[in-house]
Amino acid sequence: MSATIDRPAPAETTTEAVVARLDAATSAFDAPFAAVHLPTLDANAADLVRRASGTPIRVASKSVRARAVLERALGAGLTESGGFRGIMAYSLREALWLVEKGARDVLMGYPTVDRAALADLASDADARQAITLMVDCAEHLDVIAAAGATGARLCLDVDASLRIGPVHLGVRRSPLRTPDAAATLARVAASRGFAVVGVMFYEAQIAGLPDSSAAVRLVKKASASELSTRRGAVVDAVTSVVGRLEIVNSGGTGSLEVSSADPAVTEVTAGSGLFVPTLFDRYRAFTPRPAMFFALDAVRRPTPKIATLFSGGYIASGPAGASRVPTPVWPAGLKLLRNEGAGEVQTPVTGLAASALRIGDRVWFRHAKAGELCERFTAVHLVDAGGAVTTVPTYRGEGQCFG
Repeated sequence: MSATIDRPAPAETTTEAVVARLDAATSAFDAPFAAVHLPTLDANAADLVRRASGTPIRVASKSVRARAVLERALGAGLTESGGFRGIMAYSLREALWLVEKGARDVLMGYPTVDRAALADLASDADARQAITLMVDCAEHLDVIAAAGATGARLCLDVDASLRIGPVHLGVRRSPLRTPDAAATLARVAASRGFAVVGVMFYEAQIAGLPDSSAAVRLVKKASASELSTRRGAVVDAVTSVVGRLEIVNSGGTGSLEVSSADPAVTEVTAGSGLFVPTLFDRYRAFTPRPAMFFALDAVRRPTPKIATLFSGGYIASGPAGASRVPTPVWPAGLKLLRNEGAGEVQTPVTGLAASALRIGDRVWFRHAKAGELCERFTAVHLVDAGGAVTTVPTYRGEGQCFG
C-alpha cells in the first residue's frame, strides 16, 4: 500500500464529522471494532513531516501495530522536504517478523535479552543487515554474544532525562548519560566485534508530556536546552571512537520540532501522531486530529438515564488514572460512570445523550494511547474519503503477540 505525504486536510474537519463518516461507512459491521479515517491519517502524516522540517521520521511500530498502516506511512518514502524512513520496533521478535515481511531498516527501541530471538538474528544474514539492536550496558553485549550475534549492528540508548539536583524528570531508561560513559561502552562494543552505528535519546519529559501549564512548558524548554548541549557532546565522543554514526535518533510525536532543530540529530521518531489518541490532545505545537476510534453497542438500559455498552475496558498503560481511560466522543454528551468506568465486558455511560440511546445503538470512543488499541482487535477498518472500507489485520490478526 502506498501513499503521498502532501495530501490536503480531510473535508471532515471536526471529530464529530469524522466519526459520523466512520459510523455510516461501518454500519454493517458488528461492534466492538476499531476504525481509522484515512483522510485524517494522511493529513496527520503530512503534519508530522511538516513539523520534522526535513528530518527523516522513523515510524514507531509500538504506536501502530498494523502492517498496512506502517506501509502506508513508509510508502511515501523520503523526499528533499522530508518524509518517513525506517521503523522503530519494540520487540526483537517483531523486528524479525517485519524483516521477513520485507522491512529493511528496523531500529530496536529497547534492549532485548530474548536468547532465542537473538539466535534467530545471528543465523539470518538479511536480518543482521536490517536490524539494529539497542544496548545501554556491557551486560547486553554479553547476552548478544552468547546467542552468537557478535558483529550485530548496535545503537546506544543514552539517558535523555532532565536532572535538577536530586530530581529526575523523565523516564527511567538507560544508565548511560555522559559522553565518557557512552564512549566507553562504544569502545568495549567495538573491541568485541560489534558495529556501533548509532545513538538514541528519547526525551520523554518533552515528547510525552502535554503542555498543561506554564511550569511544564518552562521545564520542557530547560530540558531541550540541556539535552541539545549534552547530545552534541555524546555524539562527538562516540564518533571519536567508532567514526561517523549512521543514526542519531531523538524525539517523539510531542517533540518533533525540538528534536529536528538540533543539527546533531539525523532522524526523529513518531507513531502516535498518525492516530492521535487522547494523551496528545494538549500540545501547543500541533492541532490534534483524531484518526482512530473504536465502536461499542448498547446492550442494556438499567435506568432511563444510563445505557450499558458491551465490552470497552481498553485501559492504556502507564500510571493508573483518568488519563488512561477511553473517552466516549459520539454521540456527544456521554460520560463514564465514576464507580464502574470502562469495563472488560460492559461499560455503562450516562450524560445528556444516554437517555436517547436504544438497545443496539452505537457509541464511539477514543483510546488514550495509539497502538495499544490494536492489541484488542484482530482487524481494523480503514475508511477512505468516499466511505469505502478496507479491512486490514492488526498484529494480532496476523497471529502475532509481542508482549
